[in-house]
Amino acid sequence: MNVQFKKGVLELCVLVVLCRRDYYGYELVHTISENIDIAEGTIYPLLRRLTKEGYFTTYLRESGEGPSRKYYQITEKGTSYKEDLLQEWNRFVSSVSNLIREEEIA
Repeated sequence: MNVQFKKGVLELCVLVVLCRRDYYGYELVHTISENIDIAEGTIYPLLRRLTKEGYFTTYLRESGEGPSRKYYQITEKGTSYKEDLLQEWNRFVSSVSNLIREEEIA
């Protein structure tokens, strides 16, 4: 997939996945990677920024496999932001699909 496409949609993907339940960083990367090929290093700066902007909170949870893990939990502000981005995304996809259909007809 085109790198610019991924950059533009990764924020929405993170928000959507975190609306399902709380995740720790590596687990989030793995979940998103099942659908979109991403590098682990692209997620952490995004998580830090979104946390700083108030879309997520974090907490530590003990792990039976090593040190405690930092979990990300979406806030009300984050859920609202996700809904706004999802509406924008749907309008965008619809507009692009319309352009593609027009090209196919011509």
